[in-house]
Amino acid sequence: MSQNKVIIVGGGLVGSLAACYFAKRGWIVELYEKRPDPRKADSNERLARRTINLSISTRGLSAINRVDPDLKKKVMDIALPMYGRMIHNLDGKLNYQSYSLQGEFINSIDRGLLNHILLAECEKYPTTTIFFEHSLESCNFENKTAVFKNIATGQDITASADLIIGADGAWSTARRYLQYSTRVNLEQTYIDHAYCELEMKPKNGEFAMVEDRFHIWPRKTFLLIAQPNLDKSFTCTLFMPWSKFNSIKTEEDLFKFFEEYLPDTIPLFGKEGILEYFKNPKGPLFYVKCTPHHYKGNGVIVGDAAHCTVPFYAQGMNCGFEDIEILDTLLVEQAAPLVDPTDNEATKDVKTNRLTNSQIEAALIKYTACRPRDSASMIDLAMYNYSEMRISVNMLSYKIRNWIEKKLHLVFPKTVIPLYSMVSFSKMSYTNAVAQWNKQTDWLRFAFNSITRVSLITAAFFAIKYGGPRLGYRLPAISEITKLIKK
Repeated sequence: MSQNKVIIVGGGLVGSLAACYFAKRGWIVELYEKRPDPRKADSNERLARRTINLSISTRGLSAINRVDPDLKKKVMDIALPMYGRMIHNLDGKLNYQSYSLQGEFINSIDRGLLNHILLAECEKYPTTTIFFEHSLESCNFENKTAVFKNIATGQDITASADLIIGADGAWSTARRYLQYSTRVNLEQTYIDHAYCELEMKPKNGEFAMVEDRFHIWPRKTFLLIAQPNLDKSFTCTLFMPWSKFNSIKTEEDLFKFFEEYLPDTIPLFGKEGILEYFKNPKGPLFYVKCTPHHYKGNGVIVGDAAHCTVPFYAQGMNCGFEDIEILDTLLVEQAAPLVDPTDNEATKDVKTNRLTNSQIEAALIKYTACRPRDSASMIDLAMYNYSEMRISVNMLSYKIRNWIEKKLHLVFPKTVIPLYSMVSFSKMSYTNAVAQWNKQTDWLRFAFNSITRVSLITAAFFAIKYGGPRLGYRLPAISEITKLIKK
């Protein structure tokens, strides 16, 4: 049997991680990326492509670690820990809410630097070839061929492989051609909010705010966030309805907006920093849900191509990386059925590069059986978390529940788990996390209602017992209660 070959469309974060996995497993890997090599791009081009800062947590780090623990160390070297949310209220007061009582944290990470590391890693494998400035023109999942245009020369080239992986982002060409091969249920929804990035530069060579926090300015209808960078700046992202963005037309409008809603940020940004608002683009926010993710044993879509999300749970990249880890696990299961496919140590030397089309298809069927459902749950969680960050974080009911769940989690670690911990600090499927959280909601609601009823009954008992005689009331005797029951 000949050595398997894979074509990966898209050399971004998920595509480059996929290349690392397949090269490690012995496949011939051809990675095609529409953009120039980001490691050689000039600073202006990189700035023009800046997007919302990323956070990497347990799922993403697990996927990187499965490739190579040393790779995880390289990634952590460019990451900055964030132990909780720092809430900036309108009156200037700060409210810190830790993510976990056990000190767990998420990590702020630079998208560009992470992409550089993953591209360098996949290039270490001799079976990998990367083609930059090659755009996907067409893809035939039936005969497993793809046509790419060399942007520099204008020449079309045709490539074929045993498996085609579409990792080409939210506006995926691979996904569009998958729809030509099979019946794909697709949901693409724009929300009525957009985003704009701002930079908070260092003050006197140091961070302008506490650096190990995820900073939030919740304003009910909109939200500002800030994440730390290695150069001691903060990347800040303003999320607002389009109508709010459209209402800010002049410098006077902009400064009035900041003075009214974000006054404590004015000295942190400075006038020039705030005026960057007019220079930076306003990006749309939307999500994509689709199923199936594959066609036969011939092709599969991953990452944003399969499940683009809004960024409010910081799980887009983590979910995409988890896609690749799960896909690898399922392929290993086909190649080495007697080995635990989830055991990194036991599978580190397993090769999956001699699989039949039937074996690949068996793995992809299992992949589609779980990933569309879980990624849809992840997207729903992200939409929920936007409301939580804008509104709920300052509500007393949210704070009480958050405190109770964390305390109960210390006593019953497997029975009561805060939602944030299930999503960010575990590998529990997103679907199961939602189900578990809904159960906990029912339990807590029942407990609260029961306590309330008992408290009211107890209060009424003592009120009648001690205050009743003055008002002509008394507690019924047991014999009287018995007679009423017998009747």
